[in-house]
Amino acid sequence: MSKQARALSGIKVIEICNVAAGPFCGMLLADMGADVVKIEQPETGDTLRSWAPITDGFSENFASLNRNKRSVTLNLKNEQDKQLALNLISEADILLENNRPGVMDRLGLGYQALKARNARLVYCSISAYGQSGPRSQEGGFDLTLQAMSGLMSVTGEVGGAPVKCGVPVCDFTAGLYAAFAIVSALRSAERDGEGAHVDISMLGATLGIAALQTSQYFGTGKDPEKLGSAHPRNAPYQVFRCKEGYFGMAAGNNSLWKSVCEVVERPELFDDPRFTSPTLRAENQDALREILETIFADQPAQVWLEAFRAAKVPSAPINTYSEVLVDPQVEHMNWVQDLSLPNGALTRTFASPIRFDGHTDTIHRRPPALGEHNDEILGQWRSDIEA
Repeated sequence: MSKQARALSGIKVIEICNVAAGPFCGMLLADMGADVVKIEQPETGDTLRSWAPITDGFSENFASLNRNKRSVTLNLKNEQDKQLALNLISEADILLENNRPGVMDRLGLGYQALKARNARLVYCSISAYGQSGPRSQEGGFDLTLQAMSGLMSVTGEVGGAPVKCGVPVCDFTAGLYAAFAIVSALRSAERDGEGAHVDISMLGATLGIAALQTSQYFGTGKDPEKLGSAHPRNAPYQVFRCKEGYFGMAAGNNSLWKSVCEVVERPELFDDPRFTSPTLRAENQDALREILETIFADQPAQVWLEAFRAAKVPSAPINTYSEVLVDPQVEHMNWVQDLSLPNGALTRTFASPIRFDGHTDTIHRRPPALGEHNDEILGQWRSDIEA
């Protein structure tokens, strides 16, 4: 690991999480060198362990969010196991959990109880709606938060049914916000000797990344609307149909628009009064799209992409994951790396996209088998309790 990627070396994290938002946050901390110990339910473990694809009995979905961690199994409703968890937490810098609000308190593992044992503890809770408020006791998954947050209202084609983003954006933005907040709180704890309870909600995180949509509403009093792949304030800035397919092209200023006119050999469009500014082009983008797609129908996507790239107009193919994961840029960045599973099978994964000094760090620990590190981490404490 590079020096920068060891920035959290020596930081101990206890993760009591399932599925996506919490485990993703824990993995981000582990990628930066933190020692993340994942407490899992005996026999079943993290729910994600059962998700396909299963390779020789091990979930590749689980592997994608739990590299660089260690796993112990504890039944937190059992008093002896709870004492082992308390021992671990007493020595930790960070506790990360994504249970429904109130669950950790009922287990005797809430923030106030643990703060009394470890004043410097940074305790992060990720939930659907937050730790307090009228919706705090409601559960939530990425689908329901995409609906609640307004995200679905601006996703999909005009007049079409509500559509969720294909990537679980609410889960992963919550995990990103949590990691940022944890590191910020950790610095404060190191300076002042006092930890904090970090409250991250999927609703808040998803609204946080919708700054352009919320500001549009506050500025106009009108709800943003779904526009397919188009943009409310820029054009041409969307996916276009061409011969045998589609491609994406974004000409978000007048200079780029002039280049588009040159590429399509229609210089008069640049002076068309409907298209003389980004705002006017956005207001008239249906007419603009029809003009451009009539031209684009003559050639396949690859021809237009080569022409636009030569003119330095941002453009891209509509890739599948099998295509983008072998793109030369992804290969250059060393983002796809080999990953060993606990059963010995070798797969591949998308590693951390963060680069320091031109270098992408390699994965330093494979994802753990359920309870793989029980003896290593809990052995002496268990012997003391049994004695």
